[in-house]
Amino acid sequence: MVQPSAARPPSTRALTQARQAFVRSTAGSQSLERGLALLRAFRHGTGLLTNAELADRTGLPRPTVSRLTRSLVDAGFLHYDVALKGYRLAPACLSLALAYRSSEPVLERALPLMRELAEGRRVNVGLAVADQLEMVYLDSVRFSRLGIFRRLMPGSRIPIAPTSLGCAWLAGLPAQPQRALLARLKVEHGKAWPALQRQVMQSLRDVRSQGFCHAQWAAGMAAVAAPLRPHGGALYALNVSFPVTGHEDAQAVADHAELLLSLRRALLAALA
Repeated sequence: MVQPSAARPPSTRALTQARQAFVRSTAGSQSLERGLALLRAFRHGTGLLTNAELADRTGLPRPTVSRLTRSLVDAGFLHYDVALKGYRLAPACLSLALAYRSSEPVLERALPLMRELAEGRRVNVGLAVADQLEMVYLDSVRFSRLGIFRRLMPGSRIPIAPTSLGCAWLAGLPAQPQRALLARLKVEHGKAWPALQRQVMQSLRDVRSQGFCHAQWAAGMAAVAAPLRPHGGALYALNVSFPVTGHEDAQAVADHAELLLSLRRALLAALA
């Protein structure tokens, strides 16, 4: 009698599609992950970092940092400044950033519509994605009080939990990745998490019921944000920010939310 064969487990490709999150059964490279953590330690405004500063920022042991920086210099991703005894990012990193921007069709379609809204209504409009526990601006079009465009530099970072942009992106995640990210945020924020969690959960409810959430994270500025996921595409977050004085103005939030949701509809139509 032929025994029935055991059901074959689903492939990692099938699991990736089902969970809407990258899944692979093979182990990753810890050395590579640590080396990338060193590159991530460089932020806008940080020109040079020593081994000690890299160890402090990443939590890696100094000997490990020394080995990794040697490899990154040899590979052309870091440059060692002999005079200042520290490391700078090498031109290869700029090439990667340029390659990323040129591969983003959503950004190409979004910028004209973002500029049109910013100019017409004198507001700031941003498009961002998540990296680790922060949001990274792909671009931001800002209309100054003098009527002159100025763009927040792409690559600028803001935290996920206290911002409308971060919460909107979080709201757009499928259930399992969303729970995983909330668990990481809980560890990251420690004792501050209970208060932050209440704000985050309210924002998630707002996105479900209204399509957007809002927050006043930076002094003098409020923002409304919504998730943006073109059909079959990656998840983004879109925001509109505007100046405020004193307490929150519910009418101003509603008015700017209407602009945001209209822009979101136009973007989804353009990307369809």
